[in-house]
Amino acid sequence: MGYAKGILSGLAALILAELVPIVWSVYRSNAKATGLAVFAAELLENFFSPLFWVLLISSLGLFFAASRSGSTALQVIFFWIPTVTILTVAGAIMGLIALLVIRVRSLPH
Repeated sequence: MGYAKGILSGLAALILAELVPIVWSVYRSNAKATGLAVFAAELLENFFSPLFWVLLISSLGLFFAASRSGSTALQVIFFWIPTVTILTVAGAIMGLIALLVIRVRSLPH
């Protein structure tokens, strides 16, 4: 179970560090650009920003320390709830994008 908790910690920290700057830039931006290319460029831009690495390392440390905690309450509050929530939201977003791609490809030309 230790390896699974480490992998879950890493995935949740990576997704959190990638999505927080994107959501922040959407709310502060007045850009008119749309499309998946803008989203892909934003992902790549966030990967090279210092904010991404600070968020990644700090959230990974928090999740990993909480997963190794001896207290069940601390594990539930600081590891299981955030990790499962983040991974569920990311899975739902990926599922919606996949559904959108399938629906757009099935439209008549």
